[in-house]
Amino acid sequence: MRLLGLGSNWSVAGRVVLVTGASSGIGAGVVRDLVGRGGTVVAVARRAELLEDLVTSTRGGPGRVEAHACDLTRADDVDRLVTNVRDSVGRVDVLVNNAGRSIRRSIAVSHDRAHDFERTMAINYLGAVRLTLGLVPTMLAQGEGHVVNVVTAGVQLRSPLFSAYIASKSALDAFGRIMAREMRDQGVTVTNVRLPLVRTDMIAPTDEFATAPALSVDQAAERVRRAIECRPIAVNELHATAFELLSVLAPGLADRMSHWASRGLTESRAAMRRG
Repeated sequence: MRLLGLGSNWSVAGRVVLVTGASSGIGAGVVRDLVGRGGTVVAVARRAELLEDLVTSTRGGPGRVEAHACDLTRADDVDRLVTNVRDSVGRVDVLVNNAGRSIRRSIAVSHDRAHDFERTMAINYLGAVRLTLGLVPTMLAQGEGHVVNVVTAGVQLRSPLFSAYIASKSALDAFGRIMAREMRDQGVTVTNVRLPLVRTDMIAPTDEFATAPALSVDQAAERVRRAIECRPIAVNELHATAFELLSVLAPGLADRMSHWASRGLTESRAAMRRG
């Protein structure tokens, strides 16, 4: 892991952090980590019952959790969330755009599945952007704020078979970088956390990932928390950065290597099914 553009440490104790996709996986891990360090966490997700379980499980810690059920794909839900959070906690110091969905499917068999791309973009990009736009005015008014976009190392690797997922996360990654450049003199910073594979329910449908190297939820949550504390420009994987450089210097070779790797995974999956 590399933290690019490392800044000074910033304590989460006493700060308000809004985390989306907080009902399970990485989001729930981030909530538990931050509460354990004295943060006030606004936990956002669609599944209200799981959010309440999270509130109960973290009760008694140094910090506290406030749950808000919200469907980030619905504009009116996001606008209502912004108003409710402003009324209940007054300010948001850090926004963690973590909510997301993934899908593994070749473009060749997606000719009648445009909805896969639309649904993925709705949650991974458009929902995150609308929420960010809703909270930015308050951050600017208070003279500081930080946005953490949980994306994927795939934005550098451009891995085959994940076009819908990686395209949506690449859009959020680009949005974050541009926002950071526009607001660098206004106290609002942005970090894109480009995570490798993480062992969550989201990767379970892909057989090959069962034995692939992956971070635990706690390890991923630690990276997100470190991004909050240090506010780097990006958190990258060394191998992904190296491959991104190769893609610039020798794009043909990078494409062939990526194609061979994805073809090997496909053949391996077929062999597993025959077995």
